[in-house]
Amino acid sequence: MNASRFWNWFVYPGALWIALLFAVPLFLVLALSFGHVDDLGRGVYGFQLTNYADVFNATYVPVLLRSVGYALITVILCLGIGYPAAYFIARFGGKYRYALVAALVIPFFVNYLVRTYAWVALLADEGLINNAIVDLGLTQAPIQMINTPFAVIGGLVYGYIIFMILPLYVSIERMDPSIVEAGKDLYGSPFQTFIHVTLPATQPGILAGSVLVFLPTVGDFVSAQLLGGPDTYMVGNLIQDQFFAASDWPFGSALTVVMMLFLAVWMVLYLRRATRGEAEVL
Repeated sequence: MNASRFWNWFVYPGALWIALLFAVPLFLVLALSFGHVDDLGRGVYGFQLTNYADVFNATYVPVLLRSVGYALITVILCLGIGYPAAYFIARFGGKYRYALVAALVIPFFVNYLVRTYAWVALLADEGLINNAIVDLGLTQAPIQMINTPFAVIGGLVYGYIIFMILPLYVSIERMDPSIVEAGKDLYGSPFQTFIHVTLPATQPGILAGSVLVFLPTVGDFVSAQLLGGPDTYMVGNLIQDQFFAASDWPFGSALTVVMMLFLAVWMVLYLRRATRGEAEVL
């Protein structure tokens, strides 16, 4: 019992850290979301649902839907790009597979903001890509790439694709190769074997990667701010503007709470599906 009490002391610093830096600020945001702005522009605590009603105003609903749409497209593109990469490394990387994984991960040690500015340098009207195609005579004038949904989604894919590749790589590497050989022995074509054997066996990695990409992408604001324009405004940009530009902290808090609840629903659905999958395997 004394040993157990001794080790329990190591839990308290982490619990205190979470309480002070996560639970308390979260509670303050929740409380402020029911408040209002006074005549001096200061947030005042209260208890009214006006802010939550404003979240679903016709002005802001397109922004919310756009954020979800961009996130879903990003997940699909990350899956389409990341699955072949993870499959190749796990199945054919051999002794170099860890080096290949490291080669993918190391660039993401660079700050996300810096990597997004690199996309600005590539896609700007006077950027590297436009300069190259003009110099090659492929077009007479620069192509509009920046301030488009293409640029924003491209930045999101580049920013979060590693969160798709790593879970897929782990899932594919852990897959028993004998089940693939069994599919071939049953005269299944490579495509049939992939659809009916490999894909179901790596479903946990697909689900994990999809959630890890979707959750941060919905709330992202850097890509839309640097690579997009007014037509690519996302909910993260809206929240940022409410706190820093409009100084409407109660409405910004309501937007934050709604977004967190939405993401929490996705997380619960994922956990339930993952738990059910583990139960089926057992």
